[in-house]
Amino acid sequence: MPRPKKRMAGAAEPDKKEPAGKCTKIKNLGETSTEVENSSPQKTSASKNCGKNLSSYWLMKSEPESRLEKGVDVKFSIEDLKAEPKQTACWDGVRNYQARNFLRAMKLEEEAFFYHSNCKEPGIAGLIKIVKEAYPDHTQFEKSNPYYDPSSKEDNPKWAMVDVQFVRMMKRFISLAELKTHHQAHKATGGPLKNMALFTRRRLSIQPLTKEEFDFILSLEEKEPS
Repeated sequence: MPRPKKRMAGAAEPDKKEPAGKCTKIKNLGETSTEVENSSPQKTSASKNCGKNLSSYWLMKSEPESRLEKGVDVKFSIEDLKAEPKQTACWDGVRNYQARNFLRAMKLEEEAFFYHSNCKEPGIAGLIKIVKEAYPDHTQFEKSNPYYDPSSKEDNPKWAMVDVQFVRMMKRFISLAELKTHHQAHKATGGPLKNMALFTRRRLSIQPLTKEEFDFILSLEEKEPS
């Protein structure tokens, strides 16, 4: 998950000094590194057209409520990101191969929804953008970190992170329940959320979105909850 240019959701500050430019962390939401890297999971609408750039829009999950993982509070909300210097943090702690590959596919200035997960009311809280493309996630090398991976080597790191910056809060919170209502309706009608990864690949903390999915969700801001 994220971590401020210090550390966003999902991990504690490392016990060794971070190099210049390192960010806060955001936590990894329930993913495991046991998934096979080259597996071919069910495709979402945004990943059907494979290519170097799978998507230009994303949904990124982080936990807004306190939860200890190996003694470290992995909480990181969009409010925490907004409070960071330059409102910027690094999205570290991802330990799932497909989610990592999505991080690697991200390009500068691409937009993402900041999604509050594993909380009383999950849903989309705001917009963020990518301000630094993928680079090695330092937490994989920190023995005191919940996301330490002893199998990853500094000369051949397994895990990556990006830096994100706060753009704005949503005009209103778009809840998971509301999104699910549209997803179920769109499965029958062929609407834009019919194949949304939030429901077809729900455990992934990094998910691609099509432009149609992204635009439809933005349009919900102007409407009353269904």
